[in-house]
Amino acid sequence: MSGVIDARSLAVVIFLGFVAVSLLLCGLAAADQDDPEHFYAGGATLGPAAAGLAIAGDYVSAATLLSTTGSVALAGFDGLLFALATVASLVLVMRLFAERLRRRGVFTMGDFLADRLGDGSVRRALGVATLVVLAPLLLVQLTTAGRVMTAMFGLPDGALTGCTVASGALMVCYSAFGGMRGTGYIQILKVAVVLGAVTLLAGLVLARFDWSPFALFDAAQAGSGAGGAYARPGLQFGHGFTGGLDLIGFQATLVLGAACMPHIMMRLHPVRDAWTARRAGVWAVSPVVLLCAGIVVVGLGASALVGRDLLYAADPAGGTSLLMVTSALDPGAAGPRDSPLFALVASAAFATTLAAVAGITLAAASSVARDFTVKSGAQGEGRASAREIRRARWAVAGIGALAVLLSAYTHDRNPQVLLSLSFAAAASVLPPVLLYALFRPRFNARGVRWTVYGTLPLIGILMVLSPAFSGTPVALFPEWDFAVFPLQTPGLVTIPAGFLLGLLGSGPGPDAAPDDRHRHRTRRPAVRIRDGA
Repeated sequence: MSGVIDARSLAVVIFLGFVAVSLLLCGLAAADQDDPEHFYAGGATLGPAAAGLAIAGDYVSAATLLSTTGSVALAGFDGLLFALATVASLVLVMRLFAERLRRRGVFTMGDFLADRLGDGSVRRALGVATLVVLAPLLLVQLTTAGRVMTAMFGLPDGALTGCTVASGALMVCYSAFGGMRGTGYIQILKVAVVLGAVTLLAGLVLARFDWSPFALFDAAQAGSGAGGAYARPGLQFGHGFTGGLDLIGFQATLVLGAACMPHIMMRLHPVRDAWTARRAGVWAVSPVVLLCAGIVVVGLGASALVGRDLLYAADPAGGTSLLMVTSALDPGAAGPRDSPLFALVASAAFATTLAAVAGITLAAASSVARDFTVKSGAQGEGRASAREIRRARWAVAGIGALAVLLSAYTHDRNPQVLLSLSFAAAASVLPPVLLYALFRPRFNARGVRWTVYGTLPLIGILMVLSPAFSGTPVALFPEWDFAVFPLQTPGLVTIPAGFLLGLLGSGPGPDAAPDDRHRHRTRRPAVRIRDGA
């Protein structure tokens, strides 16, 4: 009995410690948050190491920690590919966008496109895209935070709604009062906690197999029940032609979608100079590489020590694999929730989801406060005001309340569908508008609108008609079956469609304003030279 008390007491202590330190950091950052520059771009005060760790913290989500672990445990080589795609996506962010997206007075993607194209009319389209991308992701993260809190304290399933509400309240506090700098501090704290927990867990797994990765993989292959297929691609989506297309589409969606998430882009705008951006890239990528390596080891350990049947029975998507492996590593515990190791890992998972929720909420609220309210017009239209900060804080509260309400209706559904929708929208809409704006001189506001308003409905239609929505046991509505689109992820169709619509829409038309665009283009190099780029 004392072991049970000790484990649950440890969970409470770790949880309260993380919450207390997080609130303290937000309080320290909130001293000057009425200044718009500090609320939206407080990250400009962070050095290269802190900026990079904050980016890594925003990048690591529940999908990275829980879903990738489950994919490795259940799908073997496919899960390894997903982990590699996660790292490749962050490398793409830091190499391609980190130096080019930094700009003073730019706080959202709508700000950046309006400034880059010299046309403020693109703000609303980017605001729509931002909310479509972030809303499903926010629901998944918030529901996951509630589930992890329920598991961490050993509460019954009926307490899930209460835990979700508590997570939402913390999210609102972090985002509304901490602003960009406060959430940055929380992301740095999260990286330390999560990396420490996953490293410890990976070390314990390897120690079980005499520190031999080959012995671990052989045991994982045996535990998977898939034989040689565990070591080949195709176990997640199938080995046929359609399965191969699904795997390719999912990989492309993961790489491009994760690279262009609005809350990640928001971290890049306030970076001080090119040197800081380059150094921050090293600090951002390094912990994510270590984390993904640990996730692969833990996923293999879950397959080897727990076995596919138990993992699949608990969650067909494998989302509980990270927590279930702790009981196998602590056989002396009376149950999985009575293990101190479980308490530590569950607290780290909760820190991951809660910090991710705070960053996503801040990005969504910033878009609501600016992209839908700042009027288009002359230069200086994007200058923030103290009144706008009050709007942003009210937007945080409103988005938090709506997310908590909606999560109550989606917590019993497969979160993979919402994640697919979010990443498909990010991968199909945001890379075309960003890459064309950066590298295609004739790209204009009409091209942005064509990309956003043409691609998003296509994604929605294909998702509804896909096996992810109906017709399979893990679909959003498994009791229905009207799937006619064969792929579970529409990225293989919608990503090329987004680039094509942007290309066609930016042709000669009323939005092309050569004189204004020429003045805009000739003014920017002077700023870049002065900043050291």
